[in-house]
Amino acid sequence: MKMRTLLLGAAATFAMAPAAMAERGSDGEVRIIYWQAPSIMNPFLSGGTKDVQASSLVIEPLARFDETGKMVPWLVEDIPTVDNGGVSEDLKSVTWTIRDDVKWSDGSQFTSADVKFTAEYCMNPDMGCAQRTKFEGVESVEAPDPQTVVVNFAKPTPVPYLPFVGAESPIIQKAQFEDCTGAKAPECTEENFHPVGTGPFVVTDFRPNDVIQMEANQHYRDPDKPAFATVTFKGGGDAAAAGRAVMETGEYDYAWNLQLAPDVIKQMEEAGKGVAISGFGTLVERIMVNNTNPDPSLPDDERAVVRPHPVLKDKAVRKALSMAIDRPLLVEIGYGQAGKVTCNLVPAPEAFNSDTFDCSTQDIEGAKALLEEAGWVDSDGDGVREKDGLELSFTYQTSTNAVRQDFQALIKQWWGEIGVETELRNIDASVFFGGDPGSPDTFQKFYADLEMYANLFPGTDPQAYLGNYLCDKAPTPESQWQGENVSRFCDPEYDALHAKLTETAGIDKRAEIAKQLNDMLIEAGTLIPLVHRGRLSAKSNTLGGVVLNTWDSELWNAADWYRKDM
Repeated sequence: MKMRTLLLGAAATFAMAPAAMAERGSDGEVRIIYWQAPSIMNPFLSGGTKDVQASSLVIEPLARFDETGKMVPWLVEDIPTVDNGGVSEDLKSVTWTIRDDVKWSDGSQFTSADVKFTAEYCMNPDMGCAQRTKFEGVESVEAPDPQTVVVNFAKPTPVPYLPFVGAESPIIQKAQFEDCTGAKAPECTEENFHPVGTGPFVVTDFRPNDVIQMEANQHYRDPDKPAFATVTFKGGGDAAAAGRAVMETGEYDYAWNLQLAPDVIKQMEEAGKGVAISGFGTLVERIMVNNTNPDPSLPDDERAVVRPHPVLKDKAVRKALSMAIDRPLLVEIGYGQAGKVTCNLVPAPEAFNSDTFDCSTQDIEGAKALLEEAGWVDSDGDGVREKDGLELSFTYQTSTNAVRQDFQALIKQWWGEIGVETELRNIDASVFFGGDPGSPDTFQKFYADLEMYANLFPGTDPQAYLGNYLCDKAPTPESQWQGENVSRFCDPEYDALHAKLTETAGIDKRAEIAKQLNDMLIEAGTLIPLVHRGRLSAKSNTLGGVVLNTWDSELWNAADWYRKDM
């Protein structure tokens, strides 16, 4: 019964967002600005949130998570459960029934063959799919008829809703991508920039790291949506410029991810053109700690090998770096009410939030003592501790953003107080979070000692998110540098415990294991959590229908957006 309860709880359906207030295309243009510019429209080839969200306007999953974190059917009739027969009694298969009114934007019928192809596309071992953890445990995907998809798992799977659910696991068209599989996937520029989709909009012009032009999908399943005829999706700049473009000048209608100080947001709102909107989900700002050697004198394949970092392999060093940070001050200056101190990778839902660690109080003296005890001393008086010929000297990188540069400056100061020398580096966000396998500056390559960014998981179950830290999820040249285990953490005990999570039913038992996995990552020092961030974006006062969603793409209900009369 516990398995049934979990499935039923996860699969409850809820009312959709309010309908748009106009017929298709009657409201002209909507202008969206993301200061992290999209570099691709294929989330299977990028782990960047900006790419996932931009593509969500065009390609869609079978089911989504609504603004409360609950699953809702999207391209299917309903959410399969054990009780309605959609999930097998042995929990080894899930059957989805596709709606009969779904067409691709080229007018062809959307069928189960496209869903089956999508799974095979991402599961191809030669591809390096960025969303591979969504298909962990999948044995096969069948398409017995055009409207039916059966996902078969190798063993009982209490939560079978990872494949094809949420913005990170959409469906791509077989006819368009069937010649773009395996190692060839990143080479298919036209397909990756202009995917055929089932969503409300179609890409008409894509300029990487700059601007995307879209128009209403004339084959969208609701004949009255979307209300907007065209979309201008501008990328680049910074969070301050994006916020001003919506709340001060009114040049744009929607701005995403405004990492700005609270007083700056308030001042922008006073102009009267727009307002900030916020909500808490699972977003965590953190510092990733490199578990391998990023020495630039080494070739690429050597810099991707899971091996101990020359200095950061010392657990005392990793712990001291964390102890020296004043997290409440970071929250205050960076996010105000839109931030909370967190010591965890998984801060939400509450059932999964571990209480093992307390990092809310800065401890400079304790960090110094820990380093002294571990043998790291400043023997020459230059302010930098050393041991066995190695110095506590690190490169600390992040994306270019005012709040992140403020954080870097403060953290460098605090680390300096405990005898750590820090070189700061910031990289344009469009490059840092881009999917270019040839770039040395992506967060996946992690050619630094420490790097700071934020990410999250969709929905309310962190299984796939925690699966990103499995040994085989480290980005490598062979995977086209895709994979979320950017720190190259590798622990067979962690892998074994995660395997146990995949076969465990009951929310209480799953939460217990998830907390243990979280604690293993924090205890190992593979990352240093800083702030549980609320999602803060902005919308124009004339833009209606927006429902902020912290559990899926923020653009999840763009088909329902419309222009309000003021």
